[in-house]
Amino acid sequence: KKKIPSMNDKCAGGTGAVIDKINAKLRIPPEELCNMGYLGIKLHPVAGKCGVFAETDINSLQKLGTPPDQLMASLFEAIVGQNLAVLTRGNTLRPHVLLLGGPNTYIRGMQEAWKFHIPRIWAERKTPLPEGIPPEELIRVPDNAQYFAAIGAVEFGRAEAPHVGRYKGTAGLHHYLTVGREEAKRRRGGSRGLSRSPEELDAFLKKYRPYRFTPRTFTRGERVRGFIGLDGGSTSTKAVLLDESGEVLVKAYQLSKGNPIEDTKEMFRKLRAQVEGAGATLEVLGVGTTGYAKDILKDILDADVAIVETVAHTESALHFYDDVDVICDVGGQDIKIMILKNGQVKDFKLNTQCSAGNGYFLQSTAEGFGVPVTEYADRAFAAESMPTFGYGCAVFMQSDIVDFQRQGWKPEEIMAGLAAVLPKNIWLYVSQIPNLAALGTRFILQGGTQHNLAAVKAQVDFITSRFKGKGVEPEVIVHKHCGESGAIGAAIEAIRRWRLGRETSFIGLDAVEAISYVTHRNEDTRCYFCKNKCLRTFIDVKAAVATEMHEIRPRKSKIPLSPGARRLIVGNSCEKGLVENVEEMRIIKQGLDEIMKENPNLATMASKGVWRSYLAEDVADPIPRIAVTRGQRARVERMKRRAELRIGIPRVLNMYSLNPLFATYFESLGVAPNNIVYSDFTSEELYKAGAKRGSIDPCFPSKVAIPHIHDLLYVKHRKRPLDLIFFPMIDCLPSPLSKTLASRACPTVTTTPESVKAAFTKEGDLFAEMGVRFLDTFLNISEKRLFEKQMFEQFKDILGLSEAENRRAVAAGYRALAHFDRDVMRAAGRRVIEMLEREDRIGIVLLGRPYHNDPGINHEILEELQKCGYPILAQDALPLDPDLLERLFGEEVRRGIIADPMDISDAWKNAY
Repeated sequence: KKKIPSMNDKCAGGTGAVIDKINAKLRIPPEELCNMGYLGIKLHPVAGKCGVFAETDINSLQKLGTPPDQLMASLFEAIVGQNLAVLTRGNTLRPHVLLLGGPNTYIRGMQEAWKFHIPRIWAERKTPLPEGIPPEELIRVPDNAQYFAAIGAVEFGRAEAPHVGRYKGTAGLHHYLTVGREEAKRRRGGSRGLSRSPEELDAFLKKYRPYRFTPRTFTRGERVRGFIGLDGGSTSTKAVLLDESGEVLVKAYQLSKGNPIEDTKEMFRKLRAQVEGAGATLEVLGVGTTGYAKDILKDILDADVAIVETVAHTESALHFYDDVDVICDVGGQDIKIMILKNGQVKDFKLNTQCSAGNGYFLQSTAEGFGVPVTEYADRAFAAESMPTFGYGCAVFMQSDIVDFQRQGWKPEEIMAGLAAVLPKNIWLYVSQIPNLAALGTRFILQGGTQHNLAAVKAQVDFITSRFKGKGVEPEVIVHKHCGESGAIGAAIEAIRRWRLGRETSFIGLDAVEAISYVTHRNEDTRCYFCKNKCLRTFIDVKAAVATEMHEIRPRKSKIPLSPGARRLIVGNSCEKGLVENVEEMRIIKQGLDEIMKENPNLATMASKGVWRSYLAEDVADPIPRIAVTRGQRARVERMKRRAELRIGIPRVLNMYSLNPLFATYFESLGVAPNNIVYSDFTSEELYKAGAKRGSIDPCFPSKVAIPHIHDLLYVKHRKRPLDLIFFPMIDCLPSPLSKTLASRACPTVTTTPESVKAAFTKEGDLFAEMGVRFLDTFLNISEKRLFEKQMFEQFKDILGLSEAENRRAVAAGYRALAHFDRDVMRAAGRRVIEMLEREDRIGIVLLGRPYHNDPGINHEILEELQKCGYPILAQDALPLDPDLLERLFGEEVRRGIIADPMDISDAWKNAY
């Protein structure tokens, strides 16, 4: 048998450590966890790629009231799905399959998930199975499965020569544990602790001594007017009370208890007690919310504003500090970096694929050592040396901790090492900004993690080291309210609205205290108004102060609404899910349709229009009436067959801009338009159905190509057979720009068809088995004569082409491409720009690759912006009319800076 080893190299997202971490947070007893199942349990979307993101998803689902058995079953689904999609590297797991390791040994749900998914792969790939044995029985947990690695070591040793590896007793092991481990640790050395000397540490502590906040004192009978900001974070909830000038009067903080409504009520009690406990009265002039729970809290409280965290943190930093260049917020489970210029955000970075470098990891590690997080810095500063962690995956770092403990490193040394690697995770791994000096010199550190001075010192030292030899010194400032900066930003936005004369809609302090609620989440709450079929959560909120609440209208519902309550609906992915009956949904849809009609979305227009037929002219040679030679007769047969030929094309990558060229080429030669068959648009369902063949883990737009070919083979081909799939390797691309060195596609994009072919021919040629030819022709679109030759060489035998008709078909294709580019997209773009100028409005331009028009890749974010009243222009829809280019670049041409309006040599010398 051929052995193909495979292991996770970058990320530990699908491992038992993730289960342990999440289970610890849910506080499920080990015996109960082991008995939790998978089959027949409702599943919810949970990230499988990153363990910390999986934890975030579980947190969010828990806050929606999802039961623990559904949470863990969803986690089992994510872990098994991730391993089958990535870890198998496209190989089929042949029977018999042994499930090894602790999670597979002890957790029933993990076993059930494997036994559910693997047989479906066998059925799809027609894997031969032993007769008379149910597929599920071919997947088993052997006796002593948790010890197989140790058993393997024994078996390996048995094969060695007799003099190798003879047992010497336990004395050597005892010596290593008591003496040798320390000696080995000294030899490895690690690195110096967080400070170079006691004097340096004293200087740091003096400079970065935490700001001691003193709450405002109030007098009996005083009327306190203020604004409340609330930050419902992933791991903690923060609240502040600001006066009319934006100064912090009082604030409150607590770790989240899993229910944002209860957390919020507790926050209001704490703020109120600090004011009313002194005999004063509190008048709330405005309320703002931010954080994970901002929207639900806004609805429940009737808050004045809910703003995203990046805006809240920026508002807070600019309120307290001038000339800010960079804001770095390290929260419990996320990292946000805002890059500013002249007080405006010009760029921002968020951790999107990995949650390494977050504060919760430091906190949970300290707690694992029995150290309160408040003592983290003192313990870490006491370490004279520390192990060197590799930056990257948080779950891998968890494994490193175990390894370092085994090597003899003490808890305080490990904690120092984790603090030291934090800035590397922030700036090198997550944000990928090694040249910090290019961002500016004034850095503001925010987020609750900045309370940990060990983390602060590591960040200060790292940022300073990046400025060596630059001739300038950075100024690194810890926000004096670093833990509450998001809440402060939300309150400042409420102040801004109040200054514009808008009265608060807040329900009032008594109404908050009186809030009671019940939640419903079952099949009766599922929405059927769109294809997503979201399982929503209904929160029926009741407050004793009924006059403070919105008017409650009778409603049609499967779940009756109790008198005096109002219903909030969460968990919906679009506006239609905010209501329960068709009449209300139609009103919402009508309003959205009107907004979207007034604000065109040219990215959506491009994503649909590129697949249409553009009435290609017939340029084919007449079919010869007389065929004498064998070659002539063969050509006649191929020409006759063109009308019946069925060609599959995947909706991926640069086909999103070039398809009119190829579709018109085929149609002009006699291929029927309805015989050019496209895969479905990218969706989660399409991806999951075909994602288990990938051998590599590239970017998502490339990775999703395999599911698109899977869709063509297993859906389109089975409905009506395809003759071939055309997925060309496209290198040189057409470009309107001048003074460029080249205009070539990304290498990953160019070679994706080849990796797709490898995936479907790895264990036998699936294309041949299904009677479909796969064509991954190498093409240079920008070189017309070369492209003409490449197309002729590929299709002369398939279509029975002559060079002349191939030349005419290529010309027709280029005309169709120019028509789509100029007369469809750029003409529409001009109309939108003229409308924006005429009405003095703002539009949004999507700067990206053509495949970002794919709704499954852009996640329909552009539609959300469109619903806010912004027209959307795609990059390929920007008009290139001479009069517009003259307005934009004419002066630069006349001054000799550039040769023509499309010359980009002044902006990018080595321009690709």
